[in-house]
Amino acid sequence: MKAYPKKEGFFNLFETMISQINNSIKGLQKELGNSIKPLFLLVVIFIFSFPHATISQTLVENTQIGPIPEQSIRAYYDGPTLPEIPARPADRIMYIVVTAYNSEVGQTDNSPFITAFGTQVRDGIVATNFLPKGTIVRFPEKFGSKEFVVEDRMNSRYYYHMDIWMTERSEAVKFGAKFLKMEIL
Repeated sequence: MKAYPKKEGFFNLFETMISQINNSIKGLQKELGNSIKPLFLLVVIFIFSFPHATISQTLVENTQIGPIPEQSIRAYYDGPTLPEIPARPADRIMYIVVTAYNSEVGQTDNSPFITAFGTQVRDGIVATNFLPKGTIVRFPEKFGSKEFVVEDRMNSRYYYHMDIWMTERSEAVKFGAKFLKMEIL
């Protein structure tokens, strides 16, 4: 085997510099690796331990418990709109005792914001036992042409009785019990 002569001058200096740079990079990687892992762990723990400021601010502003009822949609322009659809004629008309309820555990079961059919409570929901799910009803004397959907059930002792869901307890108490004309659509 032939031995190569030792490089001198520029090439020797260049190889020395490269090896020193590689050793420095390896040392820096070791030091950073040892300090970045705990820092990364602390940041992750901090993020998952404390709520974001925006979430906490919205919780402070919103004091209502449960789903927020949808607000009415207003037209954003004065241009042409779709034609109004006339109210549907009623298939049956009957008079019934109507009361109101809201999402309190004392008035419902242990899941107050979920109806008996698994949907979220919202404006326009009624509870009754004598009509099938999805039946649409109106109370023209009290609510005009507003339509309600049967999506909840009542205690079995109330058969020919209807409960209207309301957002606030004070509204439900103010509504009381009324004997109203009901149109089944």
